[in-house]
Amino acid sequence: MSSYCEVCGKGTSTGMNISHSHVKTKRTWHPNIHKIRAKVDGEIKRLNVCTRCIRSGKVDRTL
Repeated sequence: MSSYCEVCGKGTSTGMNISHSHVKTKRTWHPNIHKIRAKVDGEIKRLNVCTRCIRSGKVDRTL
């Protein structure tokens, strides 16, 4: 599945795991992406959208 939101552009972010002894290792955070059907320009399309955009009503979701 896609790793970015097609509405807001939210994607994978990177950072570090920091242990108690302060050893740092790289890690990634992925957004919660769902494949939904949404109305875009009057026609129904499948979009990869993060749950924040779905909950805030940024997409006209059709079931």
